[in-house]
Amino acid sequence: MNFVFFLMVAISMIVLTIISPDSAFGVMLSGARKSIELALSLFAIYSIWLSILEIMDKIGLNKQLNKLFKPINKRLFKGESDKALEYISLNLSANLLGMGSAATPMGIKAIESMSDGSEKASDNMALLMVINATSIQLVPATVIGMRLAAGSASASDIILPSLIATAVSTVCGVILSKLCAAISKKLRKYKPQSSAKLNEKDNTLPLASIGKKSKDVSCKAPLYHARGGDK
Repeated sequence: MNFVFFLMVAISMIVLTIISPDSAFGVMLSGARKSIELALSLFAIYSIWLSILEIMDKIGLNKQLNKLFKPINKRLFKGESDKALEYISLNLSANLLGMGSAATPMGIKAIESMSDGSEKASDNMALLMVINATSIQLVPATVIGMRLAAGSASASDIILPSLIATAVSTVCGVILSKLCAAISKKLRKYKPQSSAKLNEKDNTLPLASIGKKSKDVSCKAPLYHARGGDK
């Protein structure tokens, strides 16, 4: 992806330099200034929310959040440990506040807690990835920060549309993820049965063919009669 974005920027700058060389450097300086302003705005927002999450961890509020989300998490992520469910609760809390970057470390720790040592992702891991991608956002802090940096007069107007859109996408994502997991389990159960039948066929057919071939060979084998001159 880094190469793709670099290619896009390089081609855009080459075309802009050819078409309008006078405005090329002005656009570069303006883009650099806006990117720094946006980065500083997001840095301030994430600093506040990350500090809040740290305070929550120190006073034990994360355990209270774990109790709050535990009934839902136990239904969604069946068979997971309490530590994994605690990380999932913190991950969901950060996503509810619209802090995607703050939710990432907790999501990684949750995945590590759910891992059984194999390189294959489990159904619960896939479900957590779907929930993170479609996460319900009560306060879309990142979007609000970007709107404020862009000079929006009413940056918080995005809260209700964002809540409705993310709620619908999360519900659809969870349903589809559970459906795919159920289909995958059925396919996994069907594969050993089909492979066992194939093994039975592979074991019986060659034996029959070998028997036929041995009969043919025995019938068609030439008989050599001893002659006086043969050795």
